[in-house]
Amino acid sequence: MIASRLAHIEPFHVMEIATHARALEAAGRDVIHMEIGEPDFPSPAPVVAAAQALLSSGQIYYTSALGIRPLREAISGHYRRVHGLDIAPERIIVTAGGSAALLLTCALLVDHEDEILLTDPSYPCNRHFVRLMGGVPRTVPVGPEMRYQFSASQIDRAWGPRTRGVLVASPSNPTGTSLPEGELARIVDCVAARKGVLISDETYAGLNYGRPPETALKHSHDAFAISSFSKYWNMTGWRLGWLVAPERHVRDLEKLAQNLYISPAALSQHAALACFSEEAYVIAEQRRREFERRRNYFVAALRGIGFEIPVVPDGGFFVYADVSRFARDSEAFATEILDRTGVAFAPGVDFGNARAKEHVRMAYAVNLDKLQEGVRRLAAALT
Repeated sequence: MIASRLAHIEPFHVMEIATHARALEAAGRDVIHMEIGEPDFPSPAPVVAAAQALLSSGQIYYTSALGIRPLREAISGHYRRVHGLDIAPERIIVTAGGSAALLLTCALLVDHEDEILLTDPSYPCNRHFVRLMGGVPRTVPVGPEMRYQFSASQIDRAWGPRTRGVLVASPSNPTGTSLPEGELARIVDCVAARKGVLISDETYAGLNYGRPPETALKHSHDAFAISSFSKYWNMTGWRLGWLVAPERHVRDLEKLAQNLYISPAALSQHAALACFSEEAYVIAEQRRREFERRRNYFVAALRGIGFEIPVVPDGGFFVYADVSRFARDSEAFATEILDRTGVAFAPGVDFGNARAKEHVRMAYAVNLDKLQEGVRRLAAALT
């Protein structure tokens, strides 16, 4: 017998698409990968150089479960530089990826049968972490009229007797959209009035287009803010993220980290220090502008061949597209298109239930030439 919680953990359909895509490649097919949310850029040169220097020294040991002090201080400096906020390093916990930051947060806050409100659509692992801790992820349908994001009034209406808090993600995976201007502050006030907790998934912060990044920490000292080195700094395989928490909870989070994974990887932490050099910021901003260029092309091109995209993404590197003109089952559609054209993308069923079978998520994390070829293949198959 296995634990009953497994009955609530659904397969990650995009990984099954990715496995199928790799099998096609092994058989000699050329595949354009729009299914995985991973930047095609290599890790920044300063990061690689810092890692090489530590490897040469051989001084790679366990660190504090909270992360090395210089990195926590550097992250604090990043909040000062980007957001104008003074976040004490003591509130910053370096984690084994952004996923570990959310795992710690859920382990700290979610008790048996506690509800956490999430948007539908949203990133599937978020709701599964809530479920793993014995909580109930309660998804609330959101549509293009609110940029696929929560509103404070919607949260207020959805709040129930067992609701513990809210998880927001801005920019969001899978939609690439951010909360409308001013809405995050209203959500903070709404959750505080309910004496709940706010968890802010800021994994894609920094990859913003047309507006500066926003953090819940600007509006509350009680919010839990999760971030990652994977997206803005292109460090996916290094598995490094961080959590900013109210200082009164740091000791308990440290105990959880000690028991769940001992400490983040020392090599990744020392390498990540280089992210906060001027050279690395220049590289990251160049790449952000390139992602914006790809977005501008990709949204217009997809619309041109019949995909409905009611909201232009303003962050990250995803397009959430309505494919109801072409199919009523996004999973079957994704498999069929992959087999016919060699273009891989994620079915909407990964991200919730609200019209999920009519949507797909496409990542513009590949270079412009590949995006153009992917659009050409899609156009030939669908028009």
